Amino acid sequence: MSTRTPAPTLTPALVTDSTPASQLDVAGELLAVLRATTTEPRPDIQLEALTLAVAADLPVLLWGEPGIGKTAALTQLAESLDLPLTTVIASVHEPPDFSGLPVVGDDPAVHGVSMAPPDWAVRLVRAGRGLLFLDELSTAPPAVQAALLRLVLERRIGALQLPPDVRIVAAANPRSSAADGWELSPPLANRFVHLQWTHDHDVVVRGLGGTWPRATLPRLDPGKVAQAVDFARRAVCGLLSARPTLVHRLPSGEARRGGAWPSPRSWDTTLTLIAFATAAGSSREVLSLLVRGTVGDGPGLELMAGLDRMDLPDPEAVLADPTGIDLPERGDLRQAVLDGAVDAVRKRPDKSRWDAAWTLLVRAVETGAPDLVVVPATTLASLRQGDWDVPATIEGLAGVVSLSRRADQAAARSVPAGARR
Repeated sequence: MSTRTPAPTLTPALVTDSTPASQLDVAGELLAVLRATTTEPRPDIQLEALTLAVAADLPVLLWGEPGIGKTAALTQLAESLDLPLTTVIASVHEPPDFSGLPVVGDDPAVHGVSMAPPDWAVRLVRAGRGLLFLDELSTAPPAVQAALLRLVLERRIGALQLPPDVRIVAAANPRSSAADGWELSPPLANRFVHLQWTHDHDVVVRGLGGTWPRATLPRLDPGKVAQAVDFARRAVCGLLSARPTLVHRLPSGEARRGGAWPSPRSWDTTLTLIAFATAAGSSREVLSLLVRGTVGDGPGLELMAGLDRMDLPDPEAVLADPTGIDLPERGDLRQAVLDGAVDAVRKRPDKSRWDAAWTLLVRAVETGAPDLVVVPATTLASLRQGDWDVPATIEGLAGVVSLSRRADQAAARSVPAGARR
């Protein structure tokens, strides 16, 4: 089901000879018809990531080349969510516009000097809700960026506290394509979820035809709230326990400091995003965009790999029921399940566990790529003890292992001798 902005029709007064309309009236009618568009539910990973971060009340920064559609996306998002849109061009404001304008009262020595907020902030408070759009952020000079720190993190402007239902989204062009651009300061950059905004050919073509994707807030499952929080905490704490150097890593280059990088603040943001994505049932692609846009590509990819492995079955459960376990489709995850089961046998060797591992490997050959079982099968064979009978299932793997070894040997022979040195 789609929603449509009603398209105005030309009135008779504009098309009859008796009451001719001015050309500007006709032009206005034509523009109104052109701007009447329809929205439809359509998968859009970027838009889903944006709406999830907005639902989590996290400030988002959209990065993209000029004309890519960042402002249009924010306008459509505000309309879809029925939020009043307040646009502030950061580069045309002075620092006091965000930190508050000093107002001298009757007796400054007694009452001090109050910091009055700008009119747009007062309107947001009166509305009680809204979408604050900080545009052209990369053209704001360092002094203005410093004044924005408290607004983005604490939602305060002078003496005014923005309502909880106000969301903050910013947009910026890369410095190379920004008008008199600046790199973002590390403190300001570390407060945002950074999303790289690119155009999708099909979305643009269909949108120019009058139908754009509809932005909708994620549907959070109340029954998954506690489980989602526990999952997020285990994921982040597990990675940082194993990789303590990732807790805080300020990039060395100025350009990279203006993007996503890991800090206790950004890890806290990441934990929130994982919990929301889990409760909403969001796809791995959406979560990957958000995580990498919060702590950077390297730490983000490590965390995603850890999340994948958290969903893998326990090796002991696999050995207890090797025929009933669902093996992952992805090759790297399937390999991890096989390796985990074989390693469990190595740590606690037992004839029944050894046989169960062979049953698992045979099932893996029957349902996926045979080459994945070569290394686990070789390792498992080396664990055999003298009084253990060879299970009949091994015969089904003998050909696969032998063929794989011959292929490896042929590949090694085809490499020139100089290349092998």
